[in-house]
Amino acid sequence: MNKKSRTVFRPLDGLLLLDKPAGLSSNQALQQVRHLFRAEKAGHTGSLDPLATGLLPICFGEATKIAGLLLGSRKAYETTAVLGATTDTDDADGVVLLERPVPVLDPGVIHDAMAPLQGRISQRAPIYSALKQGGEPLYAKARRGESIEAPIREVEVHRFELVDHHGQALRLRVECGSGTYVRSLVRDLGERLGCGAHVTVLRRTWVDPFREPRMFTLEQLRDIAAEGEVALDACLLPIEQGLVDFPKVELDPEHQVRFGHGQPVACEPAGDGVVAVANAQGKCLGLGQRHGALLAPQRLFRWAVPA
Repeated sequence: MNKKSRTVFRPLDGLLLLDKPAGLSSNQALQQVRHLFRAEKAGHTGSLDPLATGLLPICFGEATKIAGLLLGSRKAYETTAVLGATTDTDDADGVVLLERPVPVLDPGVIHDAMAPLQGRISQRAPIYSALKQGGEPLYAKARRGESIEAPIREVEVHRFELVDHHGQALRLRVECGSGTYVRSLVRDLGERLGCGAHVTVLRRTWVDPFREPRMFTLEQLRDIAAEGEVALDACLLPIEQGLVDFPKVELDPEHQVRFGHGQPVACEPAGDGVVAVANAQGKCLGLGQRHGALLAPQRLFRWAVPA
């Protein structure tokens, strides 16, 4: 019997916009992609539930250094909520806790119930979530049957719209900030309607700055991989694409060397904050913190110092 060959990993830098399939955790999808690309280092920018599909940005190599920035970005989802039942996970993967009759609902009633769930709101996270309590994810505690008090946090819901309403199913569109749970929005909407609700379909359509993403499914990537790694690597975006929303500061060769060695350099004063720092050819060197006319290195890519 032939033993399965071990993956020989390689240095690889860039961003992949993965269309995550349903049924896999974000980490499972990440590991499949990492092995397909043979990338030494990889991370994703914000978990999707196993039930969910859609955009999961994958960072390879030096791109993992900007994963935290993408994690905090604005996101958009399309979801289907089924009225009349609540579950322990707030989605269709959970156990039904309570069933209630669904009243006759016109669009006006639904819109009125959705209105308080927009803007800056307080939201209770699902019990089955990746949030950690005492260093352990809540879902691990929930699976052991422990009593859990899920945290209440302030989140930003920019848009919460009714797309369609058929019978007991609502199709909804959500745009929100980091840390917002669509499952919680649907759960809370169901309570406001008096009948309960849970998510049956959830798809992430974009994450800033990738508003019109060209996503690749695992099946597509496997087909492309059969053509060779040159074709596969062509699916990657450069790290610069993940930083297009940040102000940019270009450095001349002399300042680049100082910056690459971790030393502050002079810059044109244009407001304080985090900036993307590039060389004269537009290659991003890393992130810097601008304070008036001074630019301090914050996170450097390995090529920040010229060879």
